Amino acid sequence: MNDSDLLNLDGRRFVMVSSTASEVDPAGPTEFSYRESGGVIWGDYTGDTVVHGRFVGTRDGDRIEISYVHLLKSGERAGGRSGSRIEPRDGGRLRLVEEFTFTGDDTVHVSVCDEVV
Repeated sequence: MNDSDLLNLDGRRFVMVSSTASEVDPAGPTEFSYRESGGVIWGDYTGDTVVHGRFVGTRDGDRIEISYVHLLKSGERAGGRSGSRIEPRDGGRLRLVEEFTFTGDDTVHVSVCDEVV
């Protein structure tokens, strides 16, 4: 098994632990479910302020590039682009450190998501 296989995101779940865009509710954080095949990634997410979200993109080594869109509990839609770095953690779990922007806003936000088992 090579390093790229160890970073494969297929079937992995992550929860947001911090974000510069909003306060994260530790009792109900946004949870992300990932799928991956041949370097293409996709998935969905929900929780905290998000009713439902979807993303699609690519992984090259320890880098992810995605586009996303979601519906907020307020009824507003939001979307944008992000780039994440995959960091191996103790016990074989992964951490995603993401820099993202919302469509129409050039402000760069940073979030951290930890894998859950």
